[in-house]
Amino acid sequence: MKILIAYYSRTGTTKKVGDLLAQKLGFSHEVSVEEIYDTVSRAGAKGYLLSGRDAMKKRLTKLEAVKFNPAEFDLVIVGTPIWAWTLSVPVRTYLAEQKNNFKNRVAFFCTMGGSGDEKTFAEMGHIINVSPVATLALKTKEVVSDGFTDKMEKFLKEFEG
Repeated sequence: MKILIAYYSRTGTTKKVGDLLAQKLGFSHEVSVEEIYDTVSRAGAKGYLLSGRDAMKKRLTKLEAVKFNPAEFDLVIVGTPIWAWTLSVPVRTYLAEQKNNFKNRVAFFCTMGGSGDEKTFAEMGHIINVSPVATLALKTKEVVSDGFTDKMEKFLKEFEG
């Protein structure tokens, strides 16, 4: 199976999950990783506030060019941090720009401080008009402490099985 893992990470938490997924899936599948890059600086406290505001207002942003076309993959796994209980602006933009290229199966994952995963996953599916075959919601503290192995294994089984 040819798999694309596309994610945005402001602080490195979502990147950690995306890279671990790529590592685990790379043993038995052809895996490509697309890290989504925003042209807007979202670093530090100012970036945190800007990101939350933009997410609540469902704004789009200008992304750096992507390397891969999701239509060329059997499965696309999209990861996002949760900002202000909703989808991050860079991933919202990526999905909106690529929505006609999601021809096959999708799965979603998110990292969050508290909550917002169900609403975010529903919105992601709505943007691309595809329901996910699997979802994985992780709290930041689970990722930082590496306490998410069981959840990740369950997630992998949902689309591999």
